[in-house]
Amino acid sequence: MNNTKLETKDYDLFYGNFQALRSISIQIPEKKVTALIGPSGCSKSTFLRTFNRMNDLISGVKTTGGVFIDDIDLFKIDPVALRQDVGMVFQKPNPFPKSIFENIAFGPRVTGLRDHKKLEEIVETSLRSAALWDEVKDDLGKSGLALSGGQQQRLCIARALAVQPSVILMDEPAASLDPIATLKIEELIHDLSENYTIVIVTHNMQQAGRVSDYTAFFYTDDTRTGRLVEFDETKTIFTNPHDKRTEDYITGRFG
Repeated sequence: MNNTKLETKDYDLFYGNFQALRSISIQIPEKKVTALIGPSGCSKSTFLRTFNRMNDLISGVKTTGGVFIDDIDLFKIDPVALRQDVGMVFQKPNPFPKSIFENIAFGPRVTGLRDHKKLEEIVETSLRSAALWDEVKDDLGKSGLALSGGQQQRLCIARALAVQPSVILMDEPAASLDPIATLKIEELIHDLSENYTIVIVTHNMQQAGRVSDYTAFFYTDDTRTGRLVEFDETKTIFTNPHDKRTEDYITGRFG
C-alpha cells in the first residue's frame, strides 16, 4: 500500500454562487504519477490548483471540506512555504525573461540563498534532473526565452525543482509541444516520479495511459459542477472501469 501524500475529504469549491467542485474525496499516493482526466469544463485544473492554493488568488473563491498534505491541513500552511513544497508547471512554458542560470537560481535566491557556488550546484542539479543540462551547460547565460518550446518547458520544470519540492503539479504540460518534445516530457515525468509526487492534468488519453500510475476521472453533472466519478490504478481505469461514464470517456464515446 502506498503512503498518501495529498488528500481531499468532501471538498467543495465555489466561484461566487457557482459550485465548480462537489464533494471530492481522494487519496493521492506518494512518489507516483496521478493523472486527472475528464471532459473540458469539469474543473480538473481547478482541482489541481487546490494543492498549491493558487485558487486563493481568485476573488470570490470559497471552499469547504478538507485538503491535506502529509496529513497536515493545507489551508493552515503559509502559502509561500506551500508553493515551495508544491511546484507548478503550466500548459504554456513560462520562463522568466532572464538567463537560463537566473531562471533556476531565482527560487533559491528568494529563499535567501546568496552563496554563488551553492547556486551553481543547484542550477546544475536541477537542469540534470530536468534532462536539460547537456543541451544548455555551455550557454547558461543565454535567455530562457531563446530556447525551443520543449526546452522551455523542461527549464520550467527545472525551475520548480530548484527549491526542492516534494510535489509537482502539471497542467497539460505537453499540450503546446510537438510529438518529440512531448515524448521527452513524458520520459522526464517517469524519471521524476522516483523522487516526487506528480499530479498531471491531461486531455490525452494515450498520455495518461503512458505516464500515470493512478488515474482520476472527473465528470460534470447537469449543473456543470465537477465530480470525481472514479479513481483507481491506471491499468484498471483503462481496462476495467467500474463506471460506464468512465468507459464511455476512455473509449471516445464522448468528451
